[in-house]
Amino acid sequence: MKKIIILLSFSLILLGNQRLSASPKKEDLSEQEQVRLVKLQSRVLEIKAMDKSHLSSVQRRALRKELYQIKSEMKGFTSGGVYLSVAAIIIIILVLILIL
Repeated sequence: MKKIIILLSFSLILLGNQRLSASPKKEDLSEQEQVRLVKLQSRVLEIKAMDKSHLSSVQRRALRKELYQIKSEMKGFTSGGVYLSVAAIIIIILVLILIL
């Protein structure tokens, strides 16, 4: 029993943090959301491809703000999920072993 617990704990330590996805996939988004997501992605690529050397500091700041807003909006489409640390997984397994 002790060997099994040690083996499980070492194997879980090697796995690192795990993400259990509860987020909607692109197929789960509506047609309008998909179109908006594509537009946002193209705008981000457009901004990254820009030559920013000729822009003033105010314009660069405005671009950074726009990128931040776009990324936060995109995160709303694709965010979600539950993160479990290795310690939490080990504790859950130990509790399950003790119960069963």
